[in-house]
Amino acid sequence: MNTILKTPRGLVAALVMAGVIGGAGAGLVTTHLASAQQSPAPAVATAVSAPSGAPGAATLPSFAQITSQYGPAVVNISVSGTRHASASTDDDADDDTPAAAQRQQPGMDPNDPFYQFFRQFGIPGGGGMQQRQMPRDVPVRGEGSGFIVSADGLVLTNAHVVKDAETVTVKLTDRREFKAKVLGADPKTDVAVLKIDAKDLPTVKLGDTQSINVGDWVLAIGSPFGFENSVTAGVVSAKGRSLPDDSSVPFIQTDVAVNPGNSGGPLFNARGEVVGINSQIYSRSGGYQGLSFAIPIEVASKVQSQIVKTGKVEHAKLGVTVQEVNQTLADSFGLDRPEGALVSSVEKGGPADKAGLKSGDVIRSVNGQKIIGSGDLPAMVSLATPGSKVDMQVWRQGKPEDIVATLGNASDKAVKVAGADDKVAPGKLGVALRALQPEERKQLGADGGMLIERAQGPAAKAGIQAGDVLLSINGTPARDVDQVREAIAKAGKSVALLVQRDGSRIFVPVQLG
Repeated sequence: MNTILKTPRGLVAALVMAGVIGGAGAGLVTTHLASAQQSPAPAVATAVSAPSGAPGAATLPSFAQITSQYGPAVVNISVSGTRHASASTDDDADDDTPAAAQRQQPGMDPNDPFYQFFRQFGIPGGGGMQQRQMPRDVPVRGEGSGFIVSADGLVLTNAHVVKDAETVTVKLTDRREFKAKVLGADPKTDVAVLKIDAKDLPTVKLGDTQSINVGDWVLAIGSPFGFENSVTAGVVSAKGRSLPDDSSVPFIQTDVAVNPGNSGGPLFNARGEVVGINSQIYSRSGGYQGLSFAIPIEVASKVQSQIVKTGKVEHAKLGVTVQEVNQTLADSFGLDRPEGALVSSVEKGGPADKAGLKSGDVIRSVNGQKIIGSGDLPAMVSLATPGSKVDMQVWRQGKPEDIVATLGNASDKAVKVAGADDKVAPGKLGVALRALQPEERKQLGADGGMLIERAQGPAAKAGIQAGDVLLSINGTPARDVDQVREAIAKAGKSVALLVQRDGSRIFVPVQLG
């Protein structure tokens, strides 16, 4: 199973994006359902009352009609292929597990009684002595889900499901199997479009995320652990959720049970319309723990349209690095609440630079849509069309300003969101500064600022280090010591320091004692 590990101060969690059954490299697959034109009338979940004698009897929906009507459009996807890897017979004293030994000594079963005997003499197949690495092809096999969006054989699934696949097989509920062609896959949104040679196939009806609210019932159909057409239900936990993997997708969060093999499958609302594609789970163990994430169907439909039309997907870019606005930063910039995307750096010559965006601006809305968290911005920008114009309202120097930018083409570069691990804890201010020498300025690539020679007490607690370059205080450029002192004196209870370290820039919120 492929996982993305995140360890924010003691918490160990994993964004599970691939459930492997029988091999490495294949992703979780959840069935995709689409094609509003050719789908029958939407089913409606019927209410089923709990027995009157049950304590706190409640009315629960029945998804039997939805499952019966649209279940046949949910497919099982199996993939196979090879992945190029290097096989080594190096002796590893720190990793002596059977699995590790088998990985290092492919020529002999580690359970063989003569395994250790040969290994100590360095005989090939028994390990022991460092030998030349040999490239080899590792089989890749996996199983997942997908759903049919057109009667002539278009199928939606996750991009990670078909990654590294040489052969993709789609199996219907009537046991028919078809070899599928991957028309295209977009890793940024994790959406892939397949095509099978068939006609008059069952399809699903597409809905939209505007039709669901937090607390609404939703239904998932897929192939968890290879159990085809398994049905699970739950409620919508959140909408527009950003994940800490630099994703450009505003996920639907649910508590629907999603496990390896579910990925790529459809998420239905109570009217039988597909509102999302099950994609990821957030877990400590790699299994379902009540946090599942689905790609909004609007995102998937847009990707599908581009792939079918051109065979590729283009994403827009603004050319900024943004970070979250917490309460301390909001106080420093004079915001009424901690919302928006704080611009920590602007790409030179990029769309934002040409539009006049500056470091220290807080982007509060794009085309009239509010930016609550910094993760909202990459989703809005990346899914726009390159070359399109966006109207942004930004907060600059204590007042709002309107800026219009023409988006560029991402070309495999997405808007970067500074994660929680990039931010430091708030604290007081205490630094020793000196002007940058011309050679230092050139080496650091800094247009201005002052070198922090020493950080002690409050500054050190905030994470400021010797060698950092202080660029601005609350948006005011740091040109000399007197100017820095003046900016600190005018500040309220906190200040926002823009610091450059190792070529990266980030705002550090500091509370003044």
